[in-house]
Amino acid sequence: MNNNLSNTISKVSESKKKQLAVLVDPDKSSTEHIKTVCNNALKAKANFFLVGGSLLTDGDLDATVTELQKNSDLPVILFPGSSSQISVKADGILFLSLLSSRNPEMLIGQQVIAAPYLRKTNIEVIPTAYLLIDSGEQTTATYISNSQPIPANKSEIAACTALAGEYMGMSLIYLDGGSGAKNPVSAEMIAKVKSYTQNPLIIGGGINNIEKAKSAYEAGADVIVVGNAIEQNPSFCIALGELISEFNS
Repeated sequence: MNNNLSNTISKVSESKKKQLAVLVDPDKSSTEHIKTVCNNALKAKANFFLVGGSLLTDGDLDATVTELQKNSDLPVILFPGSSSQISVKADGILFLSLLSSRNPEMLIGQQVIAAPYLRKTNIEVIPTAYLLIDSGEQTTATYISNSQPIPANKSEIAACTALAGEYMGMSLIYLDGGSGAKNPVSAEMIAKVKSYTQNPLIIGGGINNIEKAKSAYEAGADVIVVGNAIEQNPSFCIALGELISEFNS
């Protein structure tokens, strides 16, 4: 099995260097838009792209992956909301199990449907423990997944859930407030989860200014995921690049 992407993320994390993933929504991705995203990702010194969303309507997943690869050398990793969001053109896929949920479809059902299809591709499959965290309001992710997020003030639940994911053999831990989250995952929860697991820790949702990004990194995030904020604010992507340079110097 190809583990190049997973190993790279892990080795960079082990070296205590911080990483950035730029999230791209195919529903919002015209050719010109993707060129802008790639330019911003370069300025922000991003490590890889994540492509997907809780619900795709009009977007073309294959075309989005192809355009990203045409305009950038960064790996393109799928971040699927369901088993239908798979593109053979991608470099990898986060094989998510929504461990914060008690919905069997999100824990294992969609994964069983996707598995035989992925077996026939060259996509690197990255087992990922996915935890939705309450961000102050319902997000598309919680609605579509028909699940309750972990309460924002219950850090011990998130930590034990992440540890269970590690014991189950998952390679990455992903805490997500959801796209456009009102509040990001708290520093307290990030620190608690980091103290429980050795796996690379990814944090996403609601990171829309440099203070929130810095707080997440300082608390123990190995990778932060930013989408809308980079697209909307070019100065933010430059500030992110400077922040990452400070942490990694």
